[in-house]
Amino acid sequence: MPRPFYYAESEGIRVTVRPLYLPEQSDPAHRRFVFAYFVRIENVGTEGAQLLSRRWLIHDDVGEETEVIGDGVVGQQPALPTAGVHEYNSFCILKSASGWMEGHYRFVRPDGRAFDARIPRFHLNAAADAGPVQ
Repeated sequence: MPRPFYYAESEGIRVTVRPLYLPEQSDPAHRRFVFAYFVRIENVGTEGAQLLSRRWLIHDDVGEETEVIGDGVVGQQPALPTAGVHEYNSFCILKSASGWMEGHYRFVRPDGRAFDARIPRFHLNAAADAGPVQ
């Protein structure tokens, strides 16, 4: 079964996210659930833009929320001309088998106008990737 993907488009920037549970790096007995997420950022608009920063909200189903704010993505501040694409992957660790993430990227146009491109809310669910029960 194909894994779900989530996408949103804002100001001509399309953000697509595909999450993946990593059982080999997780330790459920110690409330450690590791998820990777693969991000594709596409400029489908008519103007170039440069990604400056990110803001993530990470929600764990045990009720813990974490906000992550920082420059760029994975140490980069990519410029996206029209039809440009930037892809990267990262990970997060939850204390429960499920939760969600969402946020936005801050971009700036060549003329200095800033805007936020929405990162769609995507669900993290270890059970969705679990194998058959023995």
